[in-house]
Amino acid sequence: MTLSQNIHMGHDGSAYPDAYYVRQNGDRFLSTMHSQGSWQPGEQHLSPAAGLVLAEAEHRLPSDKLISRVTFDVLGVIHSGPFAIDVEVVRPGRTIELVEARMRHGTQTSVLARIWRLQPSDTTSIQGLEWDALPPPDAYPSIRMSSIWEGGFMATLEARRNPQNRPGRGQTWLRTTMPLVAGEADPPIATFVKLIDTANGLVARLHSDQAFFANVDLTVHFTRQPEAGWVGFDTYVNFGPNGLGETFSVLNDIHGPVGTAAQSLTLRLRQPLDRGGASS
Repeated sequence: MTLSQNIHMGHDGSAYPDAYYVRQNGDRFLSTMHSQGSWQPGEQHLSPAAGLVLAEAEHRLPSDKLISRVTFDVLGVIHSGPFAIDVEVVRPGRTIELVEARMRHGTQTSVLARIWRLQPSDTTSIQGLEWDALPPPDAYPSIRMSSIWEGGFMATLEARRNPQNRPGRGQTWLRTTMPLVAGEADPPIATFVKLIDTANGLVARLHSDQAFFANVDLTVHFTRQPEAGWVGFDTYVNFGPNGLGETFSVLNDIHGPVGTAAQSLTLRLRQPLDRGGASS
């Protein structure tokens, strides 16, 4: 892949569709400026990338099993431009299966997803949650995420934020009308997951000019399958003393809590002229 190919569609001011990606053929895609990340202009944000990787697993390996957990490990820069997605079942089973999906740029894998899918059963009589539901989105005022974070992806989001939010702790609702792939409908879970990696920037402890705190992974657990639309985040951000951190969120749809998301952070204080890159 040459440098001239490693660019978002629309980077030069040319027209591009209202979607995060364009399917070129089969398993090959091209990123648009709407997928642009916040840390570096020439890379993708992990949120839509994670959504697309999961969507391809849902498209190619349809199942009546439910997604209980998906982990996205970031193995390198999520390059803008062309890429492919590979999907396979690594642990087949009648009631439990493990699916693996990869975003690949040539021979380099940038995102590795491992997805546990479980056979559903009726457990209504014993259900119970220890998380509090968020107030509805219209309880909070709107805010432009692009006023906080740069990049094409953040500009596609509609946001409502608790005015009591503070660095390290807060509540936020997000949604977008932007599909993952131009001309295609998002699968139900992927359309929810494509917003979740934003959690790390919702109540950041510091401004990105002061510290570098990109996440190297995203792990999502579900206790039920979410409804597409608004995604609610009840978020905690913790920085440790030796370069490690975590962003943890209880996730909501409009009906209440659906699960959790955790992101492992690599922390570095900014140095003069530090332009280090990251995945999201």
